[in-house]
Amino acid sequence: MAEPSMPEKHPFLLTAIEVEVAFETSLDKGLTTRQVANLQSTHPPNELDVGGSVPWYRLFAKQLFNAMILVLLSAMGLSFGIKDYIEGGVLVAVICLNVGIGFWQEFRAEKRMDALRAISSPSAMVLRDGNTKVIPNPEVVPGDIVLLKMGDTVPADMRIIEAMNLACEEGQLTGESIPVEKQTTNEITVPGTAQPAESEQDIGIGDRINMAYATTVVTKGRGKGIVVATGMQTEVGKIAASTSKKQRQPGRSMNVTKYGMRAPVVGGAKRIYDTVGKFLGLTVGTPLQRKLSKLAYILFFCALGLALVVFGVNKFDMTNQVIIYATSLGIAIIPESLVAVLTITMVVAVTVMRKGNVVVRDLSALEALGGVTNICSDKTGTLTEGAMIVRQAWVPGKHVYTVRDSHNPNNPNKGRVTYSSVSQVPETDAKRDYDSERTAAAVKFDVPDEKLPVIFEEMVEPEVQNGVELTDALRAFLLSSALCNLATVRYDADEERWQTIGEPTEIALQVFAYRFSCGKKSLEAQGWKQVAEFPFDSSIKRMSVIYDAPDSATGSIIEPNSSIVFVKGSVERVLNLCEYMGTGDEQVVVTEEVKEQVLKQMQHLASQGQRVLAIAYKPYGERYHPHQATSPEEEAAVRANVESGLTLLGLAGIYDPPRRETKGAISEASQAGIKIHMLTGDHPETAKAIAKEVGIIPKNLGVLPDHVARSIVQKATDFDKMTDAEIDALPELPLVIARCAPDTKTRMIEALRRRGAFMAMTGDGVNDAPSLSRADVGIAMGSGSDVAKSAAKIVLTDDKFNSIVSAIREGRRMFDNIQKFVLHLLTSNVGEVILLVAGLGFTDSSGTSVFPISPLQVIWINMATSSFPAFGLGREPAAQDVMRKPPHDKKRGVFTKQVVVDMMVYGIMMGICTMVTFCVIVYGAYGGELGHGCNEGYNPSCDAVFKARAATFAELTWLILISAWEFKSLRRSMFHLNPESTGRFDFFKDIYANQFLFWSVIIGVLSVFPVVYIPYLNKDFFKHMGITWEWALAVGMVFVFVGGIELWKFIKRRFHLLEDRPVNRGSWGQGGSASDEESSRVRRTMTMSSFKTWASFGRKDSTERSGQPEMVCPQAIAQQQQIV
Repeated sequence: MAEPSMPEKHPFLLTAIEVEVAFETSLDKGLTTRQVANLQSTHPPNELDVGGSVPWYRLFAKQLFNAMILVLLSAMGLSFGIKDYIEGGVLVAVICLNVGIGFWQEFRAEKRMDALRAISSPSAMVLRDGNTKVIPNPEVVPGDIVLLKMGDTVPADMRIIEAMNLACEEGQLTGESIPVEKQTTNEITVPGTAQPAESEQDIGIGDRINMAYATTVVTKGRGKGIVVATGMQTEVGKIAASTSKKQRQPGRSMNVTKYGMRAPVVGGAKRIYDTVGKFLGLTVGTPLQRKLSKLAYILFFCALGLALVVFGVNKFDMTNQVIIYATSLGIAIIPESLVAVLTITMVVAVTVMRKGNVVVRDLSALEALGGVTNICSDKTGTLTEGAMIVRQAWVPGKHVYTVRDSHNPNNPNKGRVTYSSVSQVPETDAKRDYDSERTAAAVKFDVPDEKLPVIFEEMVEPEVQNGVELTDALRAFLLSSALCNLATVRYDADEERWQTIGEPTEIALQVFAYRFSCGKKSLEAQGWKQVAEFPFDSSIKRMSVIYDAPDSATGSIIEPNSSIVFVKGSVERVLNLCEYMGTGDEQVVVTEEVKEQVLKQMQHLASQGQRVLAIAYKPYGERYHPHQATSPEEEAAVRANVESGLTLLGLAGIYDPPRRETKGAISEASQAGIKIHMLTGDHPETAKAIAKEVGIIPKNLGVLPDHVARSIVQKATDFDKMTDAEIDALPELPLVIARCAPDTKTRMIEALRRRGAFMAMTGDGVNDAPSLSRADVGIAMGSGSDVAKSAAKIVLTDDKFNSIVSAIREGRRMFDNIQKFVLHLLTSNVGEVILLVAGLGFTDSSGTSVFPISPLQVIWINMATSSFPAFGLGREPAAQDVMRKPPHDKKRGVFTKQVVVDMMVYGIMMGICTMVTFCVIVYGAYGGELGHGCNEGYNPSCDAVFKARAATFAELTWLILISAWEFKSLRRSMFHLNPESTGRFDFFKDIYANQFLFWSVIIGVLSVFPVVYIPYLNKDFFKHMGITWEWALAVGMVFVFVGGIELWKFIKRRFHLLEDRPVNRGSWGQGGSASDEESSRVRRTMTMSSFKTWASFGRKDSTERSGQPEMVCPQAIAQQQQIV
């Protein structure tokens, strides 16, 4: 039997019969056993290859073949080559420490990711040989007939052939926050037009509503479909494949036909460069990693150059003494502890972040966070709660009820309901004249409300009342919302939180009713009895129920001995069935004019990003007695009779609310020079409304220049049609792109990269995975898909957007601290090199250069003395202005002009001070006696050299230790580090604030004495001896050094030298005004210590059991008292 192949047209464009023929299956019997066997032999299992954990040996190799480690390995080999086993052994310990720490941390991070990966074995119900059977998902093949029901995970991409109220949650694939209603026909039109779709390019996967996609979940109804793609050929599989697909860099092609005869030479040379650069760490990794790799090789070649200088000075007499001196210079110029300090600093930061529910899979990502300039974020579940809530309810008679300050969609006791009267239905489709509204202040501020034309007023609110009166009309609206509803809302006393079950929109309506104690459970407890239900039908877009009211029920909609029909559904469909609108004295006949007013109100709510439903009822006129229909036609006729002659009770505007911390986080990011882009699969109006609410775009686009306002919000179809050149020509890249496909997101990432941006991509869905893998920093949500988590470098297990900004704050804190300890370590290296190079002029009686400090002294200073203060600098808290500075320049990285200049200035000071000490002792006190053989060991002629070395060693140690306190701030005086301090002398308070650094310096200062005085250790290992009056000289030079640093800092402050560039927030600062009270409150809590605080806030919102709601339905009072 020939293997079925994919038809020329995509299955969503074909009829069910055409798909049946193309895949050689049977709608009634499914595939045969023989067909299944043939298909399983030619198709791989229906599984996604999302990658497993990284093998331990790759992690080890990554740490071992680090640039700095390779340089240290070279120095170690040279030490053993000249039989200097002590020095070689110390270098072995240094290498093991560096490699071990980095390997262990990344190994543990990978193990944590293994725990995060979902371990499941889903199954599918298929029709084969005319019988239904349940099989494991991997056994599903193209052509299988799969049966779906509520709660099932769709096993593969399917063309729907039967659908009964079938809806699927596709948020993780398309970004759509609302479950998608499915249909069986191929009558699909291009969005925004009446033109039928003719090809795949005409319509995105989110609008192919006769398809069900692998990994999506059936939220309601049942259905049947033909499998058209499995495994990596599904839409989710294509996305997973794109995350691991290698992208060749430009200019690497060797195609002669396309690029000419030079292509093989040029392309081949660049590929070789990439391969060698990757091995050496020069072309891969984060900017800091590449900078440190370059630094390591620069220092290595500098060490070789200095070795040649040593050999030249000694006329290339290659004795062991000369080689030892050259090795000493090489060791002095290499910061041996840099890799260890860097790794441990990152480990500490990772540990802190892990306690705040942030899992860092790759240490390099933490450093990269400090340089992020743009965040490309998904909307659903990231910026928003990922749950629906009733935002506004419109009741006929110009009554609007608005839910405010509700940060927990499932908790009816959170937030408040306010009332306002609509005196004018706002126009939503008029053309704004931004130029006429823009003023001189428009660059910075919104156009004042009083300057806006009347038609643009969102709502005329003469008065907003917090105390809402439960009117007859509102009570009727709540009854219909609660009873025409299948969702369950209840308070779980054991878990101390509200539990919800059902479809998101129905949950939202039920929670809204609970705010007034009119929930379905309490109403049914009072005696409301359901007698019939007509479930939601996607073809007519409504559902209805019939209830009998209890004898105690009151209200204008209650009629004695009459059942009541409650209806909800699409506004247009329900409105067409309504004859009246409103209740009691405010009831009016539905005319064309009334319909137009209702539709305008619907458009107003929709323009705010809300999904609008109509709520209606009708008195049945008698008690309804259900009976079994004998045919679908009879059932349809009964339903049509029940749902006719309705009375409209109002409109409910439902939306997915932003997380409460989102706006404050966006504001803080904006002040830090970071721009937020929303890339979502949701509808354009919904995306635009949420973007305005959280502050990604201004509520009034008139504050922006006209050319920017036109491009700031775009649909993906418009963005995808643009060429790269057209995108690059835009004055500003879009801040909001709606209806995004995976390719749209990756194009946005590449467009940002071409503009020199360093971006982070946040998301939780499968559709985010390509961008997560291609962005500089991929940040996935812990509740997201396995594909997304596998593609990301960082996983947020609490899914909170403010955790991203806190992580960036931590990344910046760490980056600033890296600058501080890199400056600290390299300054000592510069000082040591200057001292040793100058020491070449000190020759003994045999003409051999005498080193001012011995090789082991250099290693001791670099590892034991300066390492721990460097660790302390890595633990410094974030500066107060850390989120008011722009992202660091990724081209310069850690080595900014200020760091490089400071390193040279302080290093020269250090070298001069130590050289002066050595010269004063040798030439001032001992007449220039340099002895002989003093590099190999002690003899009586070496007293002057050994004492000078001891004093120089002690002084150099103290200079390096004290400089750590100075480097707590690169610009402020060590004696006044806190700019907000009012004390006259807070030196001790400031330096004791970081206790690890404080005690590292104190212990380091004291450790000099045993190293100088312990017998055998001093003369045989360190090649120095005990001193007396020389201590005073060493201490005096410390004060000279501190004075020099303070003078240089004063000059920088006085003349504004080497200052950071100001933050550029663009045409408009995202997140709103810095003076906004709520944003300010959120920003003040945006620290690493706030991770737990925010987590506790979330627990409070969900666990706090508030008192009873203020508004109470009269029918619910008795039941409520029983509950209490």
